[in-house]
Amino acid sequence: MTDYNTNSILKRQPVMVGECIVGGDEIIVQSMTNTDTADVQKTVEQIYQLHQAGSQLVRITVDKESAAAAVPEIIDRLGAAGCNVPVIGDFHYNGHMLLTKYPKCAEKLAKYRINPGNVGFGKKKDAQFAQIIEIAIKYDKPVRIGANWGSLDQRLLAKMMDENNLLTEPKTSDKVMEEALILSALNSAKQAEELGLGADKIIISCKVSTVQALISIYKSLAQRCHYPLHLGLTEAGMGSKGIVASTAALSILLQMGIGDTIRISLTPEPHQSRTEEVIVAQELLQTMGLKSFAPMITACPGCGRTTSTFFQELAQKTTRFIREKMPEWRLKYPGVEDMNVAVMGCIVNGPGESKYADIGISLPGTGEAPTSPVFIQGKKSHTLRGENIAEEFLEIMNDFVETNYGK
Repeated sequence: MTDYNTNSILKRQPVMVGECIVGGDEIIVQSMTNTDTADVQKTVEQIYQLHQAGSQLVRITVDKESAAAAVPEIIDRLGAAGCNVPVIGDFHYNGHMLLTKYPKCAEKLAKYRINPGNVGFGKKKDAQFAQIIEIAIKYDKPVRIGANWGSLDQRLLAKMMDENNLLTEPKTSDKVMEEALILSALNSAKQAEELGLGADKIIISCKVSTVQALISIYKSLAQRCHYPLHLGLTEAGMGSKGIVASTAALSILLQMGIGDTIRISLTPEPHQSRTEEVIVAQELLQTMGLKSFAPMITACPGCGRTTSTFFQELAQKTTRFIREKMPEWRLKYPGVEDMNVAVMGCIVNGPGESKYADIGISLPGTGEAPTSPVFIQGKKSHTLRGENIAEEFLEIMNDFVETNYGK
């Protein structure tokens, strides 16, 4: 992770989560399943899909005894399939009981996520929090202390609101809420350390659902603690709204050097693959130049010169082809994730963009000659014509990958 403001952003204490180093030089992409964890088969399938899409950490809900009992089999099945992605258990309300009653669950999980706002209530809160921390120490597991404004400790918030009202110049209620969220996480982390959990086992998050509040909270967190920070706009929303809101918040923080793991919390369209949130997270990091995951495609938006939809269809087919190939390419052809591809629609910018890409095609616009030059590393290599341009271009791309990567 690059620090852009080293005078105010504290250096992170790295935390090992499985084989992932959280708080090191790499920003880690995380996702979460939406299956019933007690359904072993569906949960294994979705974790596998998320990992194949590029998720480096996957979180699952552990909310009941049947879910906790299923965890060991889920992780064992993933291992048998060659999928060794670290699996995180998400606990609310009854985590102390589930981790105690199902020690194999506690042992198999790579990390626990607990929410200080609902780990327990009243006199039971400290005892139940301590119980989870003691289990984490026993099994040498890291813990993410994840505060969320939807489940903020109401006693802490009420106390801070009362104190604020007594001030000569009181803060706005939003600012008090932000500070309460930060203190909820930091005080819980301090408590965990006092119980014996090492600082190298603690990750912090403070999630809200508005952009400006998230930026404000994480700027403060980055200046006040050494723990790695998990970024995410909670309940970001569906479709373009969720993507735009998450990008607006996270890109500003990432540019400042703030954030060690990220998740894009999209509401999926009905029957849509859960992997969409992984793809958005990867594209956010890659377009910012922070990390490469898959070849990036440059494609023009189209205009009156490109009345045919062919170049749009080719761009779509190329995107789909690359996503389908990446699990194989990632293993066989290191470096392919940095490849640049151009799919352009007319003579205005088509040849130029295609020459700048590692491999590109310039399709004919309206009224242009029905030929499609293909450029490889700046030089024209093929001229495609006829009905099979898309298939021929994808074949040329596949040959290019096999020839130029992985040596």
